[in-house]
Amino acid sequence: MMQFTTDTPKIAIFRALQLGDMLCAVPALRALRQAFPKADISLIGLPWATSFVQRYNKYINRLIVFPGYPGLPEQPYDEKNWQQFVSQMQQEQFDCILQMQGNGTIVNEMLQQLQPKQLAGFHRKDCRMNHWWFTEYPEGIHEVKRHLRLMQHLGITANDLQMEFPITEQEEAQLQQVAPFVHNEPYVVIHPGSRSTDRQWSPCYFAALGDYCAEHGYCVVLTGTPDETYITDYVANLMQHKQVNLAGKTSLGVVAALIKHANLLISNCTGVSHIAAATRTPSIIISMDGEPDRWGPMNHSLHHTFDWTKHQSFTEVHNKLTGLIATDLRKANAVARFGAVQSGRMGFIIK
Repeated sequence: MMQFTTDTPKIAIFRALQLGDMLCAVPALRALRQAFPKADISLIGLPWATSFVQRYNKYINRLIVFPGYPGLPEQPYDEKNWQQFVSQMQQEQFDCILQMQGNGTIVNEMLQQLQPKQLAGFHRKDCRMNHWWFTEYPEGIHEVKRHLRLMQHLGITANDLQMEFPITEQEEAQLQQVAPFVHNEPYVVIHPGSRSTDRQWSPCYFAALGDYCAEHGYCVVLTGTPDETYITDYVANLMQHKQVNLAGKTSLGVVAALIKHANLLISNCTGVSHIAAATRTPSIIISMDGEPDRWGPMNHSLHHTFDWTKHQSFTEVHNKLTGLIATDLRKANAVARFGAVQSGRMGFIIK
C-alpha cells in the first residue's frame, strides 16, 4: 500500500475530463478515501468540476483548476497561466499526485514539472515510470475497472464496482416542482443529446421509441442541457404523442433525480447512462463510439447497450423496448392486483 510519513497526506488526482469520465472514476475515488480517511485530497480538473467536487465532497476536498497543456484538447493552453500553475503546484508540496488520465504519453512528463514528492498512475510499456508506483495502462477493460486496477496496484483494496450519484433533498424538491407527476404515473426519460454530434443517435429513432412508450401509458420526458434544446425540440416535433420537454430547464442533479424515479432511460452512451447505472434505473443505451465495453453500464441484465457502429438495427432496439415495456406492465398489473386483494382483506377485517 502507498506509504506516507503522515496519516494526513496531501494527495492530488489529475483527471481533467468531462462528466462521464469523472463518474467512472468515482469507485476508485471511494477506495482511495477509504484507504486514507484523513487525507487532503484535491482534484486537478476542468472548471466545470466545481459542482462535481461539491457533490462528492466526502471523497474530494477541493478543486484545483487545470489551465491546459499542449496536446490536451480539453482546455486552451496559455503559457503564462501554465507557469503560474506550475509555481502554485510546486508550493503545494503534494505527497503524491495520481495520474488518472490516459496512458501517460503526455501527462506523466507534464506532471513531473509540478514536483510532487511522489508521482503515481498509468504508463505505457514503451515509456515506463517507477514500477512500484506505476502500472501499465490496461486496454480492453471498462473504465471503472481500469482505475480500480490502479488502486489495487498501489496496494489499496478496490473491489466495489458500484457507481454512485448523490442526490440532495433540495434536488428532489426541485424535481417535484418541475415534474409533479413523477411519483404518480409511470414515465420514461429520453435523453437524445451528447457532447459530440457524431455520438448522437438519429432523433427519428428516439421519437419512434418515445411514441411507443406513450402508446402504452407512459409519460415521455425529454431531457438535455441548454445547448441540446435544439435536438430535444426536434424529437418533440417528430413525435405523434404528447411529451414533457425539460431540456435546459433543470440542473444535473434534478435530471439525476428524474432518472432515479423513472421506469426506463433511453439515451446515447453519455453521462446520463452512468447516472442510470448509479441509480439502478433500467436503460436502453445506444453506443455510437464503438466502445460499449469501456463506457456502457456494466449490469447487462438491467442496462441494454447497443453498439451502433457494428450492428445498425432499429428493429432490434425496438424489440428490446417492447419486451421491457411488456415486463414492466406485467409487474405493475401484479402490484395493482395485490393491492386490490390487500384492500379487500382490510375491508373484511374492519367489518
